[in-house]
Amino acid sequence: MALYEHVFLARQDASTQQVDELTAQVTGIVEQAGGKVTKTENWGVRSLTYRMNKNRKAHFVLMNLDAPSAAISEIERQERISEDVIRYLTVRVEELEEGPSAMMRKADRDRERDDRGGGFRGDREGGGFRGDRDRDGGGFRGDRGPRRPRDEDAATEE
Repeated sequence: MALYEHVFLARQDASTQQVDELTAQVTGIVEQAGGKVTKTENWGVRSLTYRMNKNRKAHFVLMNLDAPSAAISEIERQERISEDVIRYLTVRVEELEEGPSAMMRKADRDRERDDRGGGFRGDREGGGFRGDRDRDGGGFRGDRGPRRPRDEDAATEE
């Protein structure tokens, strides 16, 4: 049997329970054909790069499959019929990735970053708001020197 990575996107307004049912349906098809699902990751609701079928967000699910090609054909046929599935992609791979996928590792990194606090430029050296650089409002001008005062009379004539 061949190894596959299968990702499908379900509509945003589908409940988590419906997404779990879709996942169970795929698992059932694979097991019925004599294969097995080695990993299932639900990446949650994420924004789409562009609108697909009037959806701006979708539930993302990744599945690692060890299954015959007939099972993959049946899974894709079922997903074409389903109104809840926006897109799907199945890729044949040489070996399945162990541990969490890159998306799950990214989510862990983001959670750690949020736990540390910060995340706004004022925390970094040299960052902050523009007015913080120079209190007289002139801003940083490098080697050009300070600004000359505005001529209030010239502005009112124009």
